[in-house]
Amino acid sequence: MAAPKKGRRPTGAQGRPGRALAIILIAMVALTAGMFLTKQTTPRLGIDLAGGTSITLKAKSEPGKPDAINETNMNTAVGIIERRVNGLGVSEAEVQTQGRDHIIVNIPKGTNEKQAREQVGTTAQLYFRPVLAFADGAPAAPEATPSPSASTSGAPKAEGSGKPSAPASPSSSATSQGRVLSEALKAPAATASPSPSASESKKADDKAPAPTPAPSGVEAAAADLQAKFAALDCTNEAQRAAAGKGVKPEDATIACGKRGDAWGKWILGPVGVSGTDVKDAKGQINPQTGQWIVTMQFTDKGADKFAKITGELATKQMPQNQFAIVLDGEVVSDPSVSQALTGGNAEISGGFTQQSAMDLGNMLSYGALPLTFQEDSVTTVTAALGGEQLKAGLIAGAIGLLLVVIYLLVYYRGLAFIAIVSLLVSAILTYTIMALLGKGIGFALNLPAVCGAIVAIGITADSFIVYFERIRDEIREGRTLRPAVERAWPRARRTILVSDFVSFLAAAVLFIVTVGKVQGFAFTLGLTTVLDVVVVFLFTKPIMTLMARTKFFSSGHPWSGLDPKRLGAKPPLRRSRRTGSGTGSVTAPVDVKEA
Repeated sequence: MAAPKKGRRPTGAQGRPGRALAIILIAMVALTAGMFLTKQTTPRLGIDLAGGTSITLKAKSEPGKPDAINETNMNTAVGIIERRVNGLGVSEAEVQTQGRDHIIVNIPKGTNEKQAREQVGTTAQLYFRPVLAFADGAPAAPEATPSPSASTSGAPKAEGSGKPSAPASPSSSATSQGRVLSEALKAPAATASPSPSASESKKADDKAPAPTPAPSGVEAAAADLQAKFAALDCTNEAQRAAAGKGVKPEDATIACGKRGDAWGKWILGPVGVSGTDVKDAKGQINPQTGQWIVTMQFTDKGADKFAKITGELATKQMPQNQFAIVLDGEVVSDPSVSQALTGGNAEISGGFTQQSAMDLGNMLSYGALPLTFQEDSVTTVTAALGGEQLKAGLIAGAIGLLLVVIYLLVYYRGLAFIAIVSLLVSAILTYTIMALLGKGIGFALNLPAVCGAIVAIGITADSFIVYFERIRDEIREGRTLRPAVERAWPRARRTILVSDFVSFLAAAVLFIVTVGKVQGFAFTLGLTTVLDVVVVFLFTKPIMTLMARTKFFSSGHPWSGLDPKRLGAKPPLRRSRRTGSGTGSVTAPVDVKEA
């Protein structure tokens, strides 16, 4: 006689709940340990919770470009400024337009606000200009000035500048400087060198009487520029801001900048390459020398322009063999050129620190804006105000959690213990992951993100309720607890997965189509939805399986939440077998059907 078939034994998390619980316990320990090892014990807070700086930039109308301030250019500027700020490692910096001609930049507290503000404030266009002359930043004295007279004594980045031994009288230097300026201000077709030889100077003297009217304007412009250069005091902030203001790209200009800790001033020729011609730039270590350098990659048109200007500069003497990188009218670097740089790639080396190399690479990559901006206002959001908002958010979350717990205790009684512990596990996972993401991807917790976490309490509790109700349905059908727990799981699992998928899909769409703080809400909602699935599968279901084996739950205690009488369970399902034959057969009851 064949033995009766036994019910299939549950496998996986159903048959071995300890294994699933061990997995989630290991995950919790690992995340908590990582949080303390990285010293990221609290989530990074956004500007509305921790305070920070809000900068308002206003687009300026430029002569001859009445339609430059438009939606396309403003959006382009927002993207560039956002990349520049994020390039500094600033997390959750918000850059968005306001009205027709304003851009709002919010920089959270806890980042290098001064450095980020400098990067945001330098919003003008980026230019590469040839250097015509250099001197110390202070204005030239009316007496004899031997030190700044020879422009070759400047250039701290020149490899072979050394100490000039050539005679450098003020008169001769002024004459050569004026000659260089005159050549730079002439038409682009002119090919004369700024430092002509003796024979060329004789030829120039012989031909000088012929074009008398034309050079008069050029010489006057050169003299005017040289006078402005001599009077310029780059140690004065107002003069630095006014230097070269309103100058067109095709005109020569004067500019200030820093060499090390000291201010210097330059006379610069017309623009050779613009910032829009730079495709990419970054600071990195030269593996051969171990020194920090800045590498540049140009567009196709930019590569041709850069090869042409470096080829011209390589044939000249210091400082005319340098090109200045000018951002917002200020010289940020002035490397020298020893040969034509072709191929669309170049590198700048000499005296860089890691920070200065990264800053210059960031400016070169994201410096070219389609519009010119001015800093309209700077507002600081105090940490006290942010603390009040955070406190209000936490109070709201605590009230919501308390209401959920009260509902679970009143309606589910003993089952509420499982739900509360599951919520606690979900909270630990959420907190540790948010704390680690602050350093990992720059995630910052803002007020909408706190709202997302509060909403997630209801989503997580809903998953437990779905499972508990499926178990109760099985008990109402007359089954005992242990088979009811296993039979209810497949049906509850499908419902939970579908519900969480819809929530995650909504969060993903919201994250993609929105900007700013709303993304914090979407990110938190999506993260907690994923964690809800993890907790239900690896903790709630296994712990429910273990609790079903205890006497308190399996016996249907009135406070267990699974009392068959209170649930209105049907009489136990019975099957009968016949004991006789013919019409006088008798039926005998057998055990309750459990599966």
